[in-house]
Amino acid sequence: MNRGSCSSLMEMDYDEHHDHGHEELHVLAVDDNLIDRKLVEKLLKISSCKVTTAENAIRALEYLGLGDQNQHIDALTNNVMKVNLIITDYCMPGMTGFELLKKVKESSDLKEVPVVIMSSESIPTRINKCLASGAQMFMQKPLKLSDVEKLKCHLMNCRS
Repeated sequence: MNRGSCSSLMEMDYDEHHDHGHEELHVLAVDDNLIDRKLVEKLLKISSCKVTTAENAIRALEYLGLGDQNQHIDALTNNVMKVNLIITDYCMPGMTGFELLKKVKESSDLKEVPVVIMSSESIPTRINKCLASGAQMFMQKPLKLSDVEKLKCHLMNCRS
């Protein structure tokens, strides 16, 4: 069993101020459903990820510094921009996960950040639309630990 291959990379140094690159994934988890958000957060933490949560796409954009121009400067100076992955629900009020994906991919600062879309509905046209617009993966909700491990391994291979 090669379970250690990915997680051993993740358990080295938890100091946010060192920029060693690959020790720890910082994931922004976006979901309007509290239970789903807590589940994703717990699974990511079990997988040794640093997690920041947002209850909707607008809050996620604010955190990423795409809310307004002043915040963009603050986000850059406070280094909150160092998110290695965004995982977002597709169906959310106000702004969907798909719209969040498009905003991230339009941003010169963030377009390289992988975005994973989650949905409880497996609609092929929706999945294809997300992947065609730059989503890294499309995952079925509820997320399982095996999904998170698979995602993490996929990302570590992509980021080398």
